Amino acid sequence: MNWAQVVERVTPYIMRIETPAGYGTGFLCLYNEDKSWCGIATAMHVVDYADDWQQPIRIRQTQTGKLAPLMPTDRIIFKDWKTDSAVMIFEKHDLSLPETLIPLYPIGNPISIGAEVCWLGFPQIQSYTLCFFSGNISAWQEFRKAYLIDGVAINGVSGGPVVYCTDADAIQVVGIISAYSANRASGEALPGLSIAQDVSHFHDVIGQIRSVEEAQHKKQEFEKSRQSSGGENPPSLSPSPSPSASPEG
Repeated sequence: MNWAQVVERVTPYIMRIETPAGYGTGFLCLYNEDKSWCGIATAMHVVDYADDWQQPIRIRQTQTGKLAPLMPTDRIIFKDWKTDSAVMIFEKHDLSLPETLIPLYPIGNPISIGAEVCWLGFPQIQSYTLCFFSGNISAWQEFRKAYLIDGVAINGVSGGPVVYCTDADAIQVVGIISAYSANRASGEALPGLSIAQDVSHFHDVIGQIRSVEEAQHKKQEFEKSRQSSGGENPPSLSPSPSPSASPEG
């Protein structure tokens, strides 16, 4: 496994999410059908305060230097407090984003304890430098859909993607960095565990977006059919199976 290759592939997807109160990390996780707008996944606590108070949020693409300033009317944020997860959807405008997406790991089958993963983000101590971290899965906690990882997470890295791969061509996002639990048993902060939420919320949002687009298409087809038939005896619309929730647009 070559982590340098993984970092090279993942870096273009990673954004710095800036709010009046601070910043965090996020990554590109979805497109709509014509790729006119996109979705950035992050930890909910990164954007929750700014969203509740209707403050501006900026998406900074550090690799290109491009910036997307988003006022409350420019964005829709799907939040899930149980998993500290959020997806911010907006028109991509001039952002230079990759055409294809990194797959999300399937839900329902957590990766094995002991598996090595990596994550990237912008730590507070080097706030504009994208940094690499790695560690091993220590445990899976089903009750909160989270991995415990033997590795460091620093303020600012919250929302950064946790990546698992068998080789450089099989990269999947398995979660996002949510918190770091330091060991304070002796009164001092000692090495602890990173907490990474799984990607279940992101799968749910992708499924919702695709369902809405599918419904819009059906409505358009229905209207066209009525117009072509003069409004008489339009063909019935039998529902088609919804596509599986997958990040590939």
